[in-house]
Amino acid sequence: MESFGTRLRRLMDSRGQLCVGIDPHPALLTAWGLTESVDGLARFSETVVEALADRVAVVKPQSAFFERFGSRGISILESTIRQCRAAGALVLLDVKRGDIGSTMQAYASAYLDPTSPLYADAVTATPFLGVGSLAPMFNTARTHGGGVFALALTSNPEGAAVQHARTADGRTVAQTVIDEISQLNKGSEPLGDFGLVVGATIGRTDHDLSKVNGPLLAPGMGAQGGTAAGLREVFGSDLSAVLPSYSREVLGAGPSVAALRAASDRVRDDCAAALAG
Repeated sequence: MESFGTRLRRLMDSRGQLCVGIDPHPALLTAWGLTESVDGLARFSETVVEALADRVAVVKPQSAFFERFGSRGISILESTIRQCRAAGALVLLDVKRGDIGSTMQAYASAYLDPTSPLYADAVTATPFLGVGSLAPMFNTARTHGGGVFALALTSNPEGAAVQHARTADGRTVAQTVIDEISQLNKGSEPLGDFGLVVGATIGRTDHDLSKVNGPLLAPGMGAQGGTAAGLREVFGSDLSAVLPSYSREVLGAGPSVAALRAASDRVRDDCAAALAG
């Protein structure tokens, strides 16, 4: 299989630099006129797949909103992942897992092994047990052409206490994560398989992202305050690997398939203008 970075680069070039979340939280289900139930979850997911999976580069299901419905919700998540991938989108499963040893390997097998019913193209991961603790996930991703996005600089106010703390060599914890992911991607063409999560609303980071050579996921776009024009303040002048991520800004246009498509096209075009400017 082609590497995740190769597939992502091709889709960002052909479909645009855009990730859309699939976040069926209660307020959205209600706004769409759906019940807060497994049936409502299924209808929501099917509509998003129909509207967006054949036109955006990346879709990002938030696992927790499916898990809360138990085994039936996870079954819908499995189906959603399969349908999105069949329509040509890459699936970034937002699970934010972090652990060590055999448990980390179990998470890696659950999400990045093609024999798993939850198999996705990439996952989010929490590196704050040490980036090295994610080695089973990195190795499994490499073996099967997958990707991993490690949290680095998040927009929640509590994150700074950990991410901006200084290590013995003077770097912040976030910079050590950035530097270790950069090493994993060194020499990769056209793009590394391992990315970072950097919040779109954090403003100037004062961190060096220049050598990452991998995708930079920017959640928090739209309804959460991130703007296309603000991406340059966060990421600097080279925006070629930035992947803006929208959820409510697009999903709020539903349940009309046409309106969802129009919303995704609008934010994609806004980002294209800002990223190229």
